[in-house]
Order: sequence, then structure tokens, then C-alpha cells
Amino acid sequence: MIAIGSDHAGYDLKVEVMAHLDEKGVKYHDFGCYDGEPNDYPVVARDVCEKVVKGEFKFAILICGTGIGISMAANKVNGIRAAVCSDYFTAKYTRLHNDANVLCMGGRVIGAGVASEIVDIFLNTEFEGGRHQRRVSLIMDIEKE
Repeated sequence: MIAIGSDHAGYDLKVEVMAHLDEKGVKYHDFGCYDGEPNDYPVVARDVCEKVVKGEFKFAILICGTGIGISMAANKVNGIRAAVCSDYFTAKYTRLHNDANVLCMGGRVIGAGVASEIVDIFLNTEFEGGRHQRRVSLIMDIEKE
């Protein structure tokens, strides 16, 4: 099961992504927002990411207008490696090389078709480990300083 959340600017794309997940039979929990009314993406990001860090969800998908703000908020939570992805290549390599656990996207940047492809590759790509594990560990060490 994955966690999903958005602000108002990402709401429409989140609805499209959830429909795609339903088609694929992927279970998820929606942490809001639940309509297009203005809300604050840092609150949603924190709520979702704390659940990921606690192990309640392996992955999360977060969506705001650009994906940038919500990813910045997500990365403030210790244990999170959030990446903004807007194409197949970045989605694949953020999993392969960075072991990202949160996918961030921009509802004003990409459409539903591209978002669906990004979600699929993110959720179905395994971390390579090896030489990349050392770098991921170095990233995580920054949180301890």
C-alpha cells in the first residue's frame, strides 16, 4: 500500500493518479486534500512522510503545482528521500540510484498520461544497491549532523 497526498494545485492530477492506481489494483491511502479548496502542502507532506518513516507505507506520492514545494517539505522529514519527477528517466533513476521513497509531481507541469507512466516506473523499479548504497548512506548521514 502506498500513501498519496496533494495540495489544491495538485488535486486534479492526484485524482487522475488514484484512478490509474485503481486500474492497476494498487492499494493506497489518500491523505488529502479532498477537493480544490486551498490548503498548505507542507502539512500534507509532513503527514504523509511521517507515515512512510514509521513503516506504515513503503512509498508515497505527493503532488503540488510544480512538485518542488511539496518535495522540499517532504525532504525535511528524517528518513525521506523525495524526488520531483516529470519524465520516465528521472523516475527510473531516482529509484535505481537514490532509493527514493517519495515521488513528487507537479499538477501544473505534467498531464495524467505522463504521470501514470512515472508512477508505474517509480513503483516497479528496485534500488540497485551496490555502489549506490554508499551514496544513499552518505545522504542519510547528513540528517545525523
